[in-house]
Amino acid sequence: MYNEPSYNINMTDHFIQNALSNGNEGKRWLESIPSIISKCEEKWSLQVYPPFNLSYNYVAPVVRSDGTNAVLKIGFPQDREFRTETEALTIFHGEGVVKLLEADPENSIILLEQVKPGKPLSEIEDDEEATRILARVMKKLWKPLPEKHNFITIQEWSTAIPNLRKDFHGTTGPLPTYLVDKAEHLFYKLIVSSGKSVLVHGDLHHDNVLSSERDGWLTIDPKGIAAEPAYEVAAMIRNPYEKLKNISHLEPFLRRRIEILSKELDIHPKRIHEWCLAQTVLSAVWNVKSTKGADHAIRVAETLEKIKFN
Repeated sequence: MYNEPSYNINMTDHFIQNALSNGNEGKRWLESIPSIISKCEEKWSLQVYPPFNLSYNYVAPVVRSDGTNAVLKIGFPQDREFRTETEALTIFHGEGVVKLLEADPENSIILLEQVKPGKPLSEIEDDEEATRILARVMKKLWKPLPEKHNFITIQEWSTAIPNLRKDFHGTTGPLPTYLVDKAEHLFYKLIVSSGKSVLVHGDLHHDNVLSSERDGWLTIDPKGIAAEPAYEVAAMIRNPYEKLKNISHLEPFLRRRIEILSKELDIHPKRIHEWCLAQTVLSAVWNVKSTKGADHAIRVAETLEKIKFN
């Protein structure tokens, strides 16, 4: 049983359960967070305030000694995605993305610029305008990869699909077999035919893009992925969830998004469409065993599979 620390850090039940899913290491990490916060306050001259809505990382607003606002983010120790996020933020260098102010990679801690006013792109009602904004942000982000790097590749991610069959004794479990087969084929085809890989965000959707006083729209929470630029479109196609779930006829809506992205990014619509379909099925695979579930991703993938581009 995990006991809430006396230090008032406002952990949510959801956050605690996610941490405890890592067993004793997760329990030790939860118990260490008050001490980590105290050390950060001393090391970086901060005042830490109650956190934002917590999920997997501990994220809280802070005020620095010079009176400026920032955000403290504490990740699970030795988490690969946290390390690649830190490395990606360093390379992006604040262009189209939140600035990295301080970092303690050994302990999975970073201090970030606070994006103000911070209105998420998901609140923009005009979907065509939101899609154009996403495309403009994408073009700001993409950077050459270092000669030696540890960023996740799309090939690594795609192995989750054959692993699904292992988990379900040769079947695709609750996912439609034709979609899984299609995605597996597409990943092979797209990876083999990919252009030069660059550093991309890897999870660029509407809630990861915020309005800023500094530079228009800025992204947060980059995964840091090595991929061809066309891959970047894949995460936005099924987002925002609340908007898409209320659209009864998704096909013309998704087709229009792909057409806009193709024009703005100068990438053939068929390649955009294929990356969107492959990655949406991959998202369903990732969510099969999660509380989130795969229904939404399956619905979007089924719709995408009906759309054809020459």
